[in-house]
Amino acid sequence: MTNPDAPYHAHIYYDPAERPVATALRDDFGRDPAILLVGPMIDAPVGPHPIAQYEVHFLAAARAAVVAAIEATGLRALVHPLTDDDLADHTSLAHWIGTPVELDVTVLDPLGANQGIPRFGVSDF
Repeated sequence: MTNPDAPYHAHIYYDPAERPVATALRDDFGRDPAILLVGPMIDAPVGPHPIAQYEVHFLAAARAAVVAAIEATGLRALVHPLTDDDLADHTSLAHWIGTPVELDVTVLDPLGANQGIPRFGVSDF
């Protein structure tokens, strides 16, 4: 069983036509007390993400609700735990909603050095 306090991320992807839907979902997440951080909309590739996306941080206890909210929009998303293995987080431990996006896994942190852990829930984008 997953620890309900375990950290999670979701990366919500969008193209220019989907941006209004992504913005509305982002606004909804910003009003949800279960969401610890809503990152900025990034309209260009960043890190392993090859298309526009934004990130939300939440605890495992909120995972089902976050997934349901994303699924209701029809947007693509990557939902994953935040562990000390950045590669596994974005691949074998990840859950895709919609059509997966091919990530650039060459830029992920090495095992044991996941930079996402210290910034979890903190806006430092």
